[in-house]
Formats: sequence, C-alpha cells, structure tokens
Amino acid sequence: MATADDLVRLARALPGVVDYPHFDRRAFKARVTFVTLAADGLSANFNFSLDEQALKCAVAPDAFTPIPNAWGRRGWTVATLAALSEAELAAALEVAWRHGAASTSKRASRRR
Repeated sequence: MATADDLVRLARALPGVVDYPHFDRRAFKARVTFVTLAADGLSANFNFSLDEQALKCAVAPDAFTPIPNAWGRRGWTVATLAALSEAELAAALEVAWRHGAASTSKRASRRR
C-alpha cells in the first residue's frame, strides 16, 4: 500500500524534479508537471500518454481511472495510492516523469 510520503520520496529521487504548490495540490515537475498529489494525500494525478492511460486503467482499474474531464482525455489519470504497491507507484512515476522531462517537440509527437 503506497502513501503520499512514498510518492514524495520517489518523485524527488527522479533526476531534475522539483515540487511546488499548485492550487490545493502539491505538484512535481522535471521540465513540466508530471504528477500532482491531492491535498488529502489519498490520490495523485499522473500525466500519461493515452495508450499508457488505457493500459494502466485496464490492468489496474481499482488503482487508475481517467480524470473525468478534458484533462483525462489528454492522458491525465487519477491514481488511488492505497491501491498501489510501492513498486507500482515507482513505475507509474517513472512513466509520467519521462513525459515531464521530455522536450516539447517529443511531447507533441507522443500525442499524435
């Protein structure tokens, strides 16, 4: 069972990551934001590609679901931290971090 403390520790361990307040959330970015942690520490929003989002939601529907708005249609995905192991959380963070660290041109081609 992963926790908010696990997310903070694992996200900060990735190269080039800084965290900052983002509305009522805590956000983590490399070049751009790749994950935000809810104020209650129970869930986080990850930036995945649409294919990654579909796979995560199909394999672990108790843990991952698309955000139910335009952000979700762009790959942003809610994760329930308690439904993830620390290893699953670390894997999700690395996938999202790769998008956050990518250059703008790579991000644009990824969405096509």
